[in-house]
Amino acid sequence: MNQVAANLTEQDIADIGAFLENPADVKEAAKAKKTVKLNHVGDVALGKEKSATCVACHGADGNSMVAMYPKLAGQNEQYLFKQLMDFKKAVDSNNEEGRVDPVMAGMVAPLSEADMQNLAAYFASQKVSPSAAEANELGKNLYQGGDAKRGITACIACHGVDGQGMALAGFPIVGQQHVDYLKAQLGKFRDGTRANDMNSMMQNIASKLTDKDIQAVAEYMSSLK
Repeated sequence: MNQVAANLTEQDIADIGAFLENPADVKEAAKAKKTVKLNHVGDVALGKEKSATCVACHGADGNSMVAMYPKLAGQNEQYLFKQLMDFKKAVDSNNEEGRVDPVMAGMVAPLSEADMQNLAAYFASQKVSPSAAEANELGKNLYQGGDAKRGITACIACHGVDGQGMALAGFPIVGQQHVDYLKAQLGKFRDGTRANDMNSMMQNIASKLTDKDIQAVAEYMSSLK
């Protein structure tokens, strides 16, 4: 838990505490926050121009039609930028560092750092499509409360009460994401084939999850709005 808390802002901690005390009120406040227009670090227009090669897998507006490919629309800009940088880091280090992915390796190879920041800004500016996933009790319990007996930290600590992540801390939005993609990433963190998480937090948590846990949590996260 110390790993998680060290990366939270005072506001993040306050939000989590308020949620535990009164979930309904915090969910309403979270909805209001989504209406705030964010300033982008990258250039949205240049990112759109550069996104032509991303369309086949991720869709023109970042809403992929194939469940194994993630929705990029509306994702936290700096999280998207970090993932692109990590894909490139894997290429440059012969897969010794970063995030290893054979398909993305070819995609990021010709991109400059500015290109990646602009792409991140473009996809972050888009609106995510709704998920048809439904909440479930096991997923809800693990997401909101974890499992102290098994040493599983609650997902809410990093991904927020409504699955919107914590942009400043670098934690991604998981709400409305494809269930299959979420399952795949939890599986990769569990078996160590994905290892670009902050302080190995996701690897540590996922290593304690069963297949049933992963299915339930993925469905619950996808249902969050």
